[in-house]
Amino acid sequence: MNQLMAKILDKSAIVGVVGLGYVGLPFAVEKAKVGFRVLGIDENPERTERINRGENYIGDVKDEELRALVTSGKIVALTGFERVPEMDVIVICVPTPLTKNLTPDLQYIEKVTSEIAPRLRAGQLISLESTTYPGTTEEVMLPILSESGLRVEKDFYLAHSPERVDPGNKCYTTKNTTKVVGGIGPNSLQVALSFYSQTVEQVVPVSSAKAAELVKVFENTFRAVNIALVNEIALLCDRMGLSVWEVLDAAFTKPFGIMPFYPGPGVGGHCIPLDPHYLEWKAKELNFNTHFIALAGEINRRMPEFVREKALRVLNGIGLAASKSNILILGGAYKRGQSDWRESPAIDVIRMLLNEGANVSYSDAHVPEIRGHGLEMRSVALTEEVLNRTDLVIIVTDHSDVDYDWVVRKSRHVFDTRNATRAVKVHRERITLL
Repeated sequence: MNQLMAKILDKSAIVGVVGLGYVGLPFAVEKAKVGFRVLGIDENPERTERINRGENYIGDVKDEELRALVTSGKIVALTGFERVPEMDVIVICVPTPLTKNLTPDLQYIEKVTSEIAPRLRAGQLISLESTTYPGTTEEVMLPILSESGLRVEKDFYLAHSPERVDPGNKCYTTKNTTKVVGGIGPNSLQVALSFYSQTVEQVVPVSSAKAAELVKVFENTFRAVNIALVNEIALLCDRMGLSVWEVLDAAFTKPFGIMPFYPGPGVGGHCIPLDPHYLEWKAKELNFNTHFIALAGEINRRMPEFVREKALRVLNGIGLAASKSNILILGGAYKRGQSDWRESPAIDVIRMLLNEGANVSYSDAHVPEIRGHGLEMRSVALTEEVLNRTDLVIIVTDHSDVDYDWVVRKSRHVFDTRNATRAVKVHRERITLL
């Protein structure tokens, strides 16, 4: 333990990062920037080849920083686990999806842990950053790692420190976002705190890895529940003939006791649609029903269907059947300014409208193509010609690089699910809000 701590403090420790996506690559860059040598592992050879050429593919990483770190030998990307024995610290940042039945799918965590176990040596720290249900680190990873014959807290150290990445956030980055850390025991916690403190400005210890795991799923559940609340208010306002945007704007003028959340066509990304179900699943294992979480998920999953239903109403209002209409979905990404379309509500909206017989296309400069979930589509350029032949534009993602005033001027009708047209002054009669 003392030797590992000394290596961490003088930055001679070699850091392994497994999973070089939205979480892993920015983390690897931050570690290399402060002096650590980083060996990144990703099973996607295209990713590793690009990194080793100094080519960046993550928006939160600066191109020139990655290039300089690769050129200096501070970052090397690999596709296999052969060099695990060289690593002093191994940080795991792999996906944790759900099955079709909304139960945890830990295949990536289990696979990586099984690759590490036979190569584990004394004096290593393994830290899981992937979001998961409370107990994963201790109940799933530890038994696999213990097959090495090494003892946790004595020979190796095991911790959980949940990622808190918000893609595209210009204010809070890997470095200045507070890091929560929990260990399997006090020694693991001490080593992990020392490691993360070398990079992150503020590190908060908790009593166990299980507590750290619950911290993250609670954070995303908090957001999911509040988004579901305003989504339900949006559904109610639609029935009452009120503008949910007017109601919320007025409510959020209160200087205390309220926090802004906004409705939309559904929730997307790798966190909010998935993580609360990890907590819901774990609670059921303990014979405890998490009513708020289940209800929030039900409401949020209902929103793409509401968008479909209201889009049909809009088309009917302008005298068109869905089967005879051309619809342009504006935005394929799950979030403004991002290229990530994982779990994007645009996917469900497109599929539902296609099932209605509509001719559907999409435009998103950030998402050149969508392949999967039964779709195979390429983005069309947002031109006057495209808008002229479109009967209804549905704004699903409110990218800031779109001229919405121009879109409204050139469109027959716009259904805005994000209030992206808030500042548009002319032709308001052409706009229908969620």
